Amino acid sequence: MEGRMEQQRGLLLLFLGVQLLLMGAFLHQNHNRHSLASSLHILIRDRPMVGEELPFLVSVSSAGASSQDVYANLSQIHPVDVSEEHLPSCPLISPYINGPLKVMIPENLTMEQVLEKNPLVELGDQYWPPDCWTRHHTAVVVPCYGQDQHLRHLLFHLHPFLQHQQLHYAIYVVNQVQPEWGGPEVHNTAFNRGKLRDVGFWEAMQEEEWDCVFFHDVNLLPEDDRNLYICDIFPAHVSVAIDKFNYKLPYHGYLGGVFALRPIHYLRINGFPSSYWAWDRKDHDIAAR
Repeated sequence: MEGRMEQQRGLLLLFLGVQLLLMGAFLHQNHNRHSLASSLHILIRDRPMVGEELPFLVSVSSAGASSQDVYANLSQIHPVDVSEEHLPSCPLISPYINGPLKVMIPENLTMEQVLEKNPLVELGDQYWPPDCWTRHHTAVVVPCYGQDQHLRHLLFHLHPFLQHQQLHYAIYVVNQVQPEWGGPEVHNTAFNRGKLRDVGFWEAMQEEEWDCVFFHDVNLLPEDDRNLYICDIFPAHVSVAIDKFNYKLPYHGYLGGVFALRPIHYLRINGFPSSYWAWDRKDHDIAAR
């Protein structure tokens, strides 16, 4: 009889032990669910609000949307009284982004005016956000061929546009000049954009370890600073909506104007074709690559 009672007592203790284990597992599961829910709440809260554009997406200004001068809030960006090592990280979405922009270029614009309007841009057209550490480092390569007025307009507009986005950036202007010694006539009059892009890329990479390179036509001005000048994991055609094409691609496979590559993308396509003089076919070649 005593042996049977001991056996029953043992079974009862085992049963109670199993119950306690099940209860502990249940409480632990509920705690994990609560923790997961809290984490999701934090992640969701940190995402852009409705209407804010995500990186890498090109948006077109909505009809009737109010536009602002590209210099409207540039005065809000200024150095802070903190050492560089104690600067905070820049936010995911810059607080200086305006959205749709008015393209307003002063008459008879000079390079001195461009410099005066952008005092935080360093010598060599390089800029670091003065109030935070940025995670994005973008080189902008602009091939030119005697388009001085277009270049002044682009620099006047693009510098504040990029500063809104809290990027570390530099603009590399690569200019093709007429050789004094003459040479074949076609080489004196035609534009070799591929060679200029190659030169710009290698000059930029010698100066900094850029993680993104934008190749930018000198006669295109961005109209919405929510179109971020940063790279995705894939190459990106940025100028997919241009006013002279009624904000539509002129044809399938078009790759002109502005596009973005990571340095590894550039190396994988072996740079740009340098055998094309004048304006045709080189963008088709790059699109194919």
